[in-house]
Amino acid sequence: MGARQVGKSTLLQMVLGERDKVLWMNGDDRDVHELFVNMTSTRLKAIIGNNEIIVIDEAQRIPDVGLRIKLITDQISGVQVVATGSSSFELSNKINESLAGRKREFILFPLTFREMVEDTNLMNEIRMLPHRMVYGYYPEVVSNPGNEKIILKELSDSYLYRDILSLEGIGKPDKLVRLLKALALQIGSQVSYNEVGRLVGLDSKTVEKYINILVKSYIIFLMPSFSRNLRNELKTSRKIFFWDLGIRNAVIGNMAQVENRQDAGALWENFVIAERMKQLAYNGSFAQSYFWRTKQQQEIDYIEEEDGQIKAIEIKWNPNKSATKCPDSFLGAYPDAEYKVITPNNIEELLIM
Repeated sequence: MGARQVGKSTLLQMVLGERDKVLWMNGDDRDVHELFVNMTSTRLKAIIGNNEIIVIDEAQRIPDVGLRIKLITDQISGVQVVATGSSSFELSNKINESLAGRKREFILFPLTFREMVEDTNLMNEIRMLPHRMVYGYYPEVVSNPGNEKIILKELSDSYLYRDILSLEGIGKPDKLVRLLKALALQIGSQVSYNEVGRLVGLDSKTVEKYINILVKSYIIFLMPSFSRNLRNELKTSRKIFFWDLGIRNAVIGNMAQVENRQDAGALWENFVIAERMKQLAYNGSFAQSYFWRTKQQQEIDYIEEEDGQIKAIEIKWNPNKSATKCPDSFLGAYPDAEYKVITPNNIEELLIM
């Protein structure tokens, strides 16, 4: 699973493209729809033939796809099904119940800082950081320097507005567009569903529902507040970040260079946290991610907890203004925590090492 255009089909072509006995299907094709809707085991066996692997691209388009895949695996031995989808909201709901305990899930994100370092080198990718913070890491964007704005315009229009707004239950698409823009302007800040709802004209329950759709469509992710020991820690707050800053900047129509932007610090915070989240996901880590803040406005940008160990990370775009001291109240409550300041000068310490 993963957002549209991150390379799911390309990856499968690389892995399976030269293998024999692979049957490729696309859930967007009408005849594939009809095949699965009117599926019988006899017809299915005839179509699959001697193929050993069935690839179903955009599987969430197929009604009751989980039951259909279950029928394949139950009726035809020796066949493996690979299904792709750009919306976990649709695909997971349709597959989880039918195939509980019988499947493996993989998430594919836009390209990562680490992957680009491996493709070129660390120095080159550090030099490219201002560019990545504006245009992001979508494969087509990275592969077509000079055409970033055109590609992002197409991606945001076709993927965000056509695909997501076509989902069932989106009763007020213009409000969802306004909500997405409001969230894009608040990256790195605490988000109140009530306040955002008042801005765009939605009640808090509808805001929560729409945000859940945006999360499960791999556009944004939520980060809760960290709280263990202090009574004055914020316990129920949340921040919202975008998986890709190119999409975020396209949503608000701001492709100005980082040097000319007032939101450079917020972009850098979003960049570092999103890249770290990608890395944790690919590593199969059980680490939990948070931010930390008290009612007295003391804060730390990123907290990571794994196996009882706590890492506290302050994220600064300007190395000359970087904080060097952890808040005393945090150290007092969590004396064994590791504290580090991450800037463009040492980003590899968090995203590579």
